[in-house]
Amino acid sequence: MIRAARPADHERIDQLTVAAFKGGIEVEIIHRARLEGSVLWEAVTELDDHIVGHILFTRMTTDRDVSAAALGPVAIDPSLQSGGHGSALIWAGIDACRGLGVDVIVLLGHPSYYPRFGFSASAAEAIRSPYSGSRAFMALVLTPGVLDRTLKADYPPAFDG
Repeated sequence: MIRAARPADHERIDQLTVAAFKGGIEVEIIHRARLEGSVLWEAVTELDDHIVGHILFTRMTTDRDVSAAALGPVAIDPSLQSGGHGSALIWAGIDACRGLGVDVIVLLGHPSYYPRFGFSASAAEAIRSPYSGSRAFMALVLTPGVLDRTLKADYPPAFDG
């Protein structure tokens, strides 16, 4: 079951994120995004009433009238990875972004994993970002034509550092 994240979930989300990433920088990004109000969509997936997955989308700023969102982090309980929970969260998040009027979603992620959802480094070539040129910097266009010309897109301050 996928549902919106609630404040009561935050401690479990922290634990899950540290376990999934074997560290804490992603937890700090999540905390800062919540504090600065840049969270666009945040959800968890439950299995037997336990949170086993988390996803975060944040608002990006752009240099023109294009709505952009950053996907990440996505955390799945390490014992349940490769079980489809991450995919379900990502598909649900893409659908939520469509419903929120997002034109393009960007991410930094594994180049072999995210193309299955339609993300590509070639789509991100039209986006100016500190991460431009990296194979891990990918985009998914939800509104055709928004990347027909260069777009400057900045991650929210939560991602600084």
